[in-house]
Amino acid sequence: METKILSGQLYAEMLKQGSLTLKANKSIVNDLNVFPIPDGDTGDNMYMTISFGADLALKETSGDLGKVAHAAADGMLRGARGNSGVILSRIFAGISKGLEGCTEADVRKMGEAFTEGVRQSYSAVTTPVEGTILTVFKDSTNAANAKITDDSTVETYFEDFTKELKESLERTPDLLDVLKEAGVVDSGGAGLLYIADGMKNRVNGIIKYEDNGEEDTAPKPQAVNFDLFGPDSELEFGYCTEFLLRLQNAKTDIENFDIEGLIEYLNDIGDSVVAFRDGSIVKVHVHTFTPGIVLEHCRQYGEFLTIKIENMTLQHHNTTVQNRYNGDEAERNEQVGDDVDTSFFKKEIRKKYGIVSVAAGEGVKSMFSEIGVDAVVDGGQSMNPSAQDLVDAFKKVNADTIFVLPNNKNIILTAKQAAALYTDSEVRVLPTKTIGDGYAAVSMMDLSLETADEVEQSAMDSMEGVVTGLVSTATRNTEKDGIKVKAGDYLGFADDTIYYSGDSKIEALLTLAEKLDADDKAVLLLIRGEGASEEENDEVMEALSGILHSVEIIPIEGKQPIYDFMMVLE
Repeated sequence: METKILSGQLYAEMLKQGSLTLKANKSIVNDLNVFPIPDGDTGDNMYMTISFGADLALKETSGDLGKVAHAAADGMLRGARGNSGVILSRIFAGISKGLEGCTEADVRKMGEAFTEGVRQSYSAVTTPVEGTILTVFKDSTNAANAKITDDSTVETYFEDFTKELKESLERTPDLLDVLKEAGVVDSGGAGLLYIADGMKNRVNGIIKYEDNGEEDTAPKPQAVNFDLFGPDSELEFGYCTEFLLRLQNAKTDIENFDIEGLIEYLNDIGDSVVAFRDGSIVKVHVHTFTPGIVLEHCRQYGEFLTIKIENMTLQHHNTTVQNRYNGDEAERNEQVGDDVDTSFFKKEIRKKYGIVSVAAGEGVKSMFSEIGVDAVVDGGQSMNPSAQDLVDAFKKVNADTIFVLPNNKNIILTAKQAAALYTDSEVRVLPTKTIGDGYAAVSMMDLSLETADEVEQSAMDSMEGVVTGLVSTATRNTEKDGIKVKAGDYLGFADDTIYYSGDSKIEALLTLAEKLDADDKAVLLLIRGEGASEEENDEVMEALSGILHSVEIIPIEGKQPIYDFMMVLE
């Protein structure tokens, strides 16, 4: 096909396919929203914005391109949500302005309209940030416009536009440190890529998505987890405040309304300001700790058509970033389809240092993850992991130097073998023989040090003086360390020394506390295994508190097998 002229009907259908393409893939865009202060769901917000515009464009029956573009821009103005949604609406408002009065447009005129879209979108943001949807749209427009010739068609224009859009999007982490640190591209730019890809498909006669007629102009409201913001919580990030204000003749001179003055005021009491005027309607997006003051100030000029205020601290606590597309490519393609190659959307960032630990029990594994371990390999006494299990963990960590904590003397050699097999990183195996050794090594390991030697020494130093006492069940009769052991007895031991054998796991633990000089330590971690009940744990806590007067006792539900209790003394 060679489409030399853009008609109103074609433009409306392009917008619809762009909208439906984003709709089918908006969860991918949502997952890219990894900024420290989340501002809604970018995919949902952009879809809401463009869907309003596309629907109104299709209802414009005149076929006049200028009128269709105006209807689309008007719909996006009304439907815009979130930073990216507002900027998207300004992109298409600029395109509408560039097409004003046109019944149809050739490629050069279309390129001029896209340039106006760049100007309008940048002017809507008080402090434009490069590496966002603004940059991606600007780069794509400039690249596509530079290739326009007398032989250009709408098809070739969008081929050039989407090609540069993808390349520009791939460069966004180089422009924004927060993207590079998270290993993702800009979410708003990714949403624009889906829209542009859908528009390109329609130009080429491809109708990939059909409108099923279902109302889907807003995401379903999510249940609020009130526990995430309690009576003693502190408002860290303020409120995301958005509204449409209809200027009123009775309150202000609409024709000469000072939008720049309003923007200056909003910047004084907030940030992330996006504000613009379209006729008698003013659209505002601002992050502020005082939304009431913002509303009171703006109401002196008119009345509100819509208002949305969201607690961003609650949003921040409720947001979980999942790197869903770093994994299996077939799985990713199955979910994404062939609209857009998303292999570059999320990239693993290679770290200087990484940590791999071996542990058993969900609670123990969680404990290691919480104190900074990058990958926890399931294993321990009687269930040693293989070298391949460890190598697989090294691959996931993706660091220049990886420190390995075997946490069991029977796993140290296997860990060294895995280290020899893995050549993509320097792997250093620390001689941690117990969970206590591993815990101490990680909790005091200083990853800010310049060299791996210094980091390793900080871990080794922290292990000095750490003792781990264990309570388990004897499997056979024997005599050791002057103590007779019967099969089924509870044993209290540390390293290879048995201190207790008898019928009470609680007595075994208390004996260990005495023999290991627990009262001279600063901290005691009491890790309860799957073989000990809550009642036994409470009894032990009470007994230890009665005899250890200056020791901080920290209970942990480890759920580990083999050992009813593990006692780590530091």
